[in-house]
Amino acid sequence: MSFHVLIPARLASSRLPDKPLADLGGKPMVVRVAERVAGAGALSVTVATDHERIASACEAHGVRVVMTRVDHANGSDRLAEACSLLRLDGDDIVVNVQGDEPLIDPALVSACAELLQARPECKVATAAHEIHDVVDFANPNVVKVVTDALGRALYFSRAPLPWWRDGSQPGQPALPQGHALRHIGLYAYRAGFLRSFPTLAQSPLEHIEALEQLRVLWHGERIAVYRAESAPAAGVDTPEDLARVRRIFTG
Repeated sequence: MSFHVLIPARLASSRLPDKPLADLGGKPMVVRVAERVAGAGALSVTVATDHERIASACEAHGVRVVMTRVDHANGSDRLAEACSLLRLDGDDIVVNVQGDEPLIDPALVSACAELLQARPECKVATAAHEIHDVVDFANPNVVKVVTDALGRALYFSRAPLPWWRDGSQPGQPALPQGHALRHIGLYAYRAGFLRSFPTLAQSPLEHIEALEQLRVLWHGERIAVYRAESAPAAGVDTPEDLARVRRIFTG
């Protein structure tokens, strides 16, 4: 199959300044991400940024880059502009890989793209894996997703979802084995839909949960969910994460 990978990258980060340029074994993190996902078999891998330092770092290592506006509110808006700059066809499949995922599994990237290609009624595909720890199930920082019989998202939430009525105690959720799914923040889009996404009105649920993907469901579009066998490697959000990943790249 054919698909494209876009990697949004900006320097602003409250917890880890200049994160895309953090050194990992002699190369900037964003370059490591691009090199990693090159193994997914995409037609192209492109970094979308608004900063010349990131663009220069990518170009120095042979990574394709496009410059986008500086006023985008989020990564999806940046990718929408990148789709236009790259003149992608409306039916082209674009996978959004975050620039702080240097250990992402290329097979997961291609699996999301393949799922979207196989599900023409869906505009977006994403991924999830089963939750096995009730602490994670109750954690609002762990986003949950429930699906229909065809594996399409019904809802995303920070709350324990679905709630096992007969197995849970008041205030103490129990794991509904096989149905508690943790959302993985990897998305495949049809380029035409991605370009139109910034024009869609934000939904009240999106504001309540602080989950942008709820805008897709609010407007009646469908999201296919790939069920991974296990959790992906963690990304880099904190100095501690960076130190851990650096050890991997330096051996």
